[in-house]
Amino acid sequence: MTKYLARLSLSAILLSTFSLSAHAEQVDCITTSWKLIGSNHKVCVQAYDDPKVQGVSCYMSQAKKGGLKGTFGLAEDPAQFSLSCRQVGEIIIKDKLPKQEVAFSEDTSLFFKETRVVRIFDTKRNTLIYVAISRKIIDGAPANSISTVPIMPWSK
Repeated sequence: MTKYLARLSLSAILLSTFSLSAHAEQVDCITTSWKLIGSNHKVCVQAYDDPKVQGVSCYMSQAKKGGLKGTFGLAEDPAQFSLSCRQVGEIIIKDKLPKQEVAFSEDTSLFFKETRVVRIFDTKRNTLIYVAISRKIIDGAPANSISTVPIMPWSK
């Protein structure tokens, strides 16, 4: 049984390493709590451009733990975040989009935790729905945030 769990853990690490992820651009961070030793607690804002939908960008603010563990990347970040997606140009969808797909994912702890943004395509309303969730390999979290982008003509 222990060998099986070790293989499962290794498989999960490899799968998360090769999962679909977009490059996040760090916009800025705001200190929320000063720490005497190590980095401060903060909220950081990152921007993601949807890799399959040109003209849509998402901004996510996310709590980041500081202290000694945070300084060395060992702290498990809390599942506290907010998501806002907007049309920033003409929307161009290069390939057919599935009804649901992971658009972005980012590891938020050294061991098995990630923040994932899932894109849902609501064809009836011609709207892209982005849902951010905190996810653990074994046990998920109920924290989530949602943003919608109606597909509309872009005028300059």
